[in-house]
Amino acid sequence: MREIIDKRDRATLFRSRIAEAMRDRGTTQSGLARAVGVDRSTISQLIKGSGARLPNAQVVGECAAALGVSADWLLGLTDRPETAADIVANTLSLTEAPRALVDEQIFRWHQEAAGYKIRHVPAGMPDMLKTRAMLEWEYAPHLGRSIDQAIGASEDRLSWMRRTQSDYEIALPLFEIDAFVRGEGYYAGLPRDVREEQVQYLLEVAEQLYPRMRIYLFDARRLYSAPVTIFGPLLAAIYIGQNYMVFRDTERVQALTGHFDHLVREAHVTARALPDHIRAIWAET
Repeated sequence: MREIIDKRDRATLFRSRIAEAMRDRGTTQSGLARAVGVDRSTISQLIKGSGARLPNAQVVGECAAALGVSADWLLGLTDRPETAADIVANTLSLTEAPRALVDEQIFRWHQEAAGYKIRHVPAGMPDMLKTRAMLEWEYAPHLGRSIDQAIGASEDRLSWMRRTQSDYEIALPLFEIDAFVRGEGYYAGLPRDVREEQVQYLLEVAEQLYPRMRIYLFDARRLYSAPVTIFGPLLAAIYIGQNYMVFRDTERVQALTGHFDHLVREAHVTARALPDHIRAIWAET
């Protein structure tokens, strides 16, 4: 239940906050008076007055706009000085998502979340689980001559990620693994020898890093997920193609965390059963 503040206390808080905002902005009484459109004496009274009287809504709103803070903060209705627009801008943003192995932004987010559990629904097979031959097949059309340099830099970053103390959970749709192992769909044209090497590497990594890294397969006929990565409680990034849609507010990060955990609970193939599942598919090819 919201606490009701005595009007005298609210007036005192208003005076202290408007003075604080002026100090932070380096604004003088005369400068604020000009911005608001009132006499300097009016601003002086706002700051140095006493009693329980507050200015009218027009003056409060103009002061807030001139000082770059919210009227709610000046009046003690919130402890956050940012305006609503600033809060939205800070909690939701679009970040470029390059079609390249070396995604510096993703790497920075991993560094920021070191020590936290990272939950990942990739757009396809995760790069950190791919062989060099697989990466060359997939990225050479996009990166051209820079493929070797890009793969080397990516391997360095992925190696760093594997050394951190973060738990890493990956959820993939069943059809992604099935199409890859069989060389169908997106993976049509991927040579069998590259697929075989990739299968062996995937099995090796999955078994070596378990249980710190766990890979689950969910049935996309029952469940759906957009590509998303959740960096502990800090942020969640949804991949939408050329951009990441990034959330930093607790409510949305928790909602996406709950969505991911549901994929894990309803997984058709658990992390422990993954190697046998892949071997069974490969045996049929």
